[in-house]
Amino acid sequence: MTQALKKIVVLGGGTSGWMTASALAKVLRGCYDITLVESDDIGTIGVGEATIPMISLFNRMLEIDEDEFMRQTKASFKLGIEFVNWGRLGDRYIHGFGVIGQDNWTVDFHQYWLRQHLAGKAKPLEAYSINTAACLKNKFMRARSDLPNSPLSQIAYAFHFDAGLYARYLRAYSERLGVVRVEGIVQEVHTRPEDGHVHSLRLKSGAVVEGDLFIDCSGFRGILIEETLKTGWEDWSHWLPCDRAVAVPCENARELTPYTRSTARSAGWQWRIPLQHRIGNGHVHSSRFISEDEATAMLMSNLDGAPLAEPRTIRFKTGKRNKAWAANVVSIGLASGFVEPLESTSIHLVQMGIAHLLTYFPAAGFSDVDRSEYNRLMSLEYEWVRDFIILHYKATERTDTPFWNHVRTSIDLFRTHGRVFREGNELFMKPSWLQVMHGQRVKPQGYHPLTDLIPEEEIQQYLEGIEKVIEACVEVMPDHASFIQENCRAA
Repeated sequence: MTQALKKIVVLGGGTSGWMTASALAKVLRGCYDITLVESDDIGTIGVGEATIPMISLFNRMLEIDEDEFMRQTKASFKLGIEFVNWGRLGDRYIHGFGVIGQDNWTVDFHQYWLRQHLAGKAKPLEAYSINTAACLKNKFMRARSDLPNSPLSQIAYAFHFDAGLYARYLRAYSERLGVVRVEGIVQEVHTRPEDGHVHSLRLKSGAVVEGDLFIDCSGFRGILIEETLKTGWEDWSHWLPCDRAVAVPCENARELTPYTRSTARSAGWQWRIPLQHRIGNGHVHSSRFISEDEATAMLMSNLDGAPLAEPRTIRFKTGKRNKAWAANVVSIGLASGFVEPLESTSIHLVQMGIAHLLTYFPAAGFSDVDRSEYNRLMSLEYEWVRDFIILHYKATERTDTPFWNHVRTSIDLFRTHGRVFREGNELFMKPSWLQVMHGQRVKPQGYHPLTDLIPEEEIQQYLEGIEKVIEACVEVMPDHASFIQENCRAA
């Protein structure tokens, strides 16, 4: 059980494959043979171009220069997501990263804000977050660690980048660390009769690639985890009925905004992801409620500029594998599961698959205990994301189309006293749940009773102080495009 593995094979390139290969190459320090098998003839999905702040941990682990990464991937910065038409037609709000307000007394900040808000004496929630306030004025800067008591030290950000360029960037990084890329398409998978473990891949060229540990990054097909090991699929389409996405890039707009935009449409939603050289667009929708031609026409009529390619349709089913790790195969990325990218979590789930694999990295004997714990944790990762995405569809007052009538229901916990609870280490923290529920008109009837321990005048001064400090901080921040021009503009 303690004998070391010798050969690791990653099947599939793209974002998930090259993220996996680069992380393993960095952490394992040349002590393992790592081979990545991919084919230029097989395209990648390549629309996961928006991220959440956890991606910064991945970049720091690789010890890559952030400005160089930005230049090579033509990236822009992301402070949050703007949601349009989700509560009602005409509504808009921003789900910003990072903290809201400043905790000072007995209960969470938002309870004191809620008390004043219900009395009509508080500014909108966006005024108490450095991230959302900066989004509203198109400003950006990196957090200032030299100002620990300022909101400028609390700026949390992620990236928008070109997924194809990101994969190319990580491929070069991985190959410098010794990863061997093999060009080819899998013709046959050989398993060991004694235990069902994958032994080797035979490619169409006739080449055979052997391994001890296989990482399946082959996309929705799941060539190893599903087609070979038949682990099964847990279908979530009864909760999340969208099953198609039409994607197309277009010319850039006048302003380079530091946030993603999600606009609710009649049978789904449209993403807008601004990069340095173009805007990525897509229309996620349910084929039960709108035809592919109608969904494509709706997308093409709502672009900022001329399209730069023909639109392409991606078909998917929301859910996850029953086992992300079976035998000696670990599935990562789309081979492991898929939740529509409403909160930009696709790349994060790849990252967590890699992180948990490193935590439970196997010896040659493999351990059922390690596999079971990995599968438990990855199930939780997907379920946490699933539940937060479901919230966006359920917390709505829209009744204008059959699609919205189908997905709408009530949410009761927050409506009583504005309470927000997290379970364990789930991804989305209280400010995220708060912003989505408040932004989509899930309005509490009251506030936490312990806020009454503080006199109203003191609470009002407290809120106004936070608001004015954040406003002053945003004023000194540079314009988003100007910051990129000065620090990390692509050639």
